[in-house]
Amino acid sequence: MSSSVLTSRDLAPPLLRGVLTLSGSVPLRVYAAGAVVLVFLLAAVAPELLQTHNAFKVDLNATLQPPSLAHLFGTDQAGRDLYSRVVKGAGQSLAIGVGATVLSMTLAILLGVTAGLSGRIIDGAISRLLDTLFAFPTLFLALLFVTVFGTTVTTQIVAVGIGTAPGYARMIRGQVLAVRGAPYVEAAKALGHPFGRIVRQHIVPNAMRPLVAMLTLGVGQAIIWASGLAFLGLGVAPPSPEWGALLDAGRNYITRAWWLEVMPGLAIVAFALSVTVIGRHLQDRLEGKVRAS
Repeated sequence: MSSSVLTSRDLAPPLLRGVLTLSGSVPLRVYAAGAVVLVFLLAAVAPELLQTHNAFKVDLNATLQPPSLAHLFGTDQAGRDLYSRVVKGAGQSLAIGVGATVLSMTLAILLGVTAGLSGRIIDGAISRLLDTLFAFPTLFLALLFVTVFGTTVTTQIVAVGIGTAPGYARMIRGQVLAVRGAPYVEAAKALGHPFGRIVRQHIVPNAMRPLVAMLTLGVGQAIIWASGLAFLGLGVAPPSPEWGALLDAGRNYITRAWWLEVMPGLAIVAFALSVTVIGRHLQDRLEGKVRAS
């Protein structure tokens, strides 16, 4: 006579049991990260739902006040509510992060796939170009572009996108080369399938698999790079509440008003860390599927 130990999950109703099983497959930290990202997305789409004050209202009688119930993140040098400015700035900051990542990935896919599928001459030329660009620090390329074309949200997106593209392009090229030599691609060639069909159905879909995780990781990194530009005085011009611009505006008061640097910095860290956690989880799941297939 065999015996088994019943757990609370076994005794739960079928619907609840399914929810518990699903939640058990995803770590709690991923749910927490997802909740943080949703809050930031809400702030970007509908900031008025989270703001407690007008983000641009100047009050010279309330300058440089520390965090309190009246001003959760304190006030800046013009008496503006810092919490409301951080919320309002989420839209621009996320737009820069997403826009720069999309641009970077687009350039990376064009260069990486072309290099991976082309002959030795074209592949060599693109590879040397990527090696040359990769030799320059990402921040240097972005600084060069912003210096030439000015400091706007658009130039921030283009600058960060171009600066981060070479690294992604090299990774995609490596993926294409790896998939191109896979046994199932060789089998498709042996069966006489046209090269264009092999590229569309086998090489590109499988080479692009890691992009899901790379996109989420790239958004957080792009926001950090844009914030770095702003901290160097090459970000969006004031009185924009973009997070990097807030850091730049507060650095002159860091010894008198620490919250001007800490609060926007925490927002940047919280968002970047959250999308990184989600990206790492997606990457692990995708790699698990690849190993299982």
